[in-house]
Amino acid sequence: MSFGLAITGTGVWTPPDVVTNAELCAAFNAWVGRENERNAEAIAAGTAEELPESSPEFVLKASGIKQRHVTDKQGVLDIDLMRPRIPERADDQLSIQAEWAVKAARMALEQAGRDGSDVDMVILACANIQRPYPAVAAEVQKELGASGFAFDMLAGCASTSFPLQLCCDTIRAGHAKCALVVNPELMSGHANFKDRDSHFIFGDAATAMVIESADHAAGKGDIWEILDSMLVTSYSPNIRNNGGYLNRCDPEHASDPDKLFYQHGRRVFKDVVPMAAEFMAKQLAELGIKPEEIDRYWLHQANTNLNRVIMSRLLGREATETEAPQILETYGNTAAAGSIIAFHDRRADLDSGARGVICSFGAGYSIGSIVLRKR
Repeated sequence: MSFGLAITGTGVWTPPDVVTNAELCAAFNAWVGRENERNAEAIAAGTAEELPESSPEFVLKASGIKQRHVTDKQGVLDIDLMRPRIPERADDQLSIQAEWAVKAARMALEQAGRDGSDVDMVILACANIQRPYPAVAAEVQKELGASGFAFDMLAGCASTSFPLQLCCDTIRAGHAKCALVVNPELMSGHANFKDRDSHFIFGDAATAMVIESADHAAGKGDIWEILDSMLVTSYSPNIRNNGGYLNRCDPEHASDPDKLFYQHGRRVFKDVVPMAAEFMAKQLAELGIKPEEIDRYWLHQANTNLNRVIMSRLLGREATETEAPQILETYGNTAAAGSIIAFHDRRADLDSGARGVICSFGAGYSIGSIVLRKR
């Protein structure tokens, strides 16, 4: 079974700045110390709680992350700012997310043996987009010299598999021939670096995929045929960001912490583990494939503990690093980019005929799974 389509190229780009756990925790603890000193009287009176510090050991144990790339290290570590400083650009300048997307896209196109003029469909999909309109994808389309159409999509951390299935459906319907998916995840822009439970989670990265007919692939690299794609959503408020254009209409709450990423982590863990494992098991069963017959799983890179338990539930045993590689240690959680970074970095050793699964999951809840076979 095959869609007749394939992923023929991938690209990964990361900003040069890297923040280690030690650096991040030092900044966080300095801010905590200042806040506790400022609120010392209220803390002593019992009307305010003392803020706890963080530590590199806590971060590593909780997430498996040691470092992450960010667009502006200085701003993130400045306790008077604690967010990246990203200067506004003129309307006639390429926006920052488009810039990142183009960098990853050019790598993917080179691997696929294509250039921008071959592309006639562009989807820019990620957890958050810097503006509502015009579409950032249209900027990418123009910069690459692509034809056809382009649009943005929001599907949380599943913004890998959702656009891929849409590309497959569109190409099979005859409305496009060569599609490009880009995921410019500028996560540091909506991360809350003042929240002990999440200040360490995210990293910045951009990824890209080229999807086209497997028989017309022009690249010299590996070709991964798309055997199946399946999506599901089930509403949950447990991963949320309330930032949006209506915030200005309630000025007293416009800068509240809920306008950045927040989650109920334990609830997410409890919900997503069975949901993701059962979803992949169902898809593979419908294809007549046993989970242990898959050579590699490239999961959404959210948390090492989460992925370990998902794979244990799916396989009935612990997965090896070869079976389900994790790249969290050096990249952090890069939302939709994570599973593609894992796919990009950890597939070269697989032989022709190998089968793999890209599974992305996150806010929504939303889950998408793509079954692949190497030509």
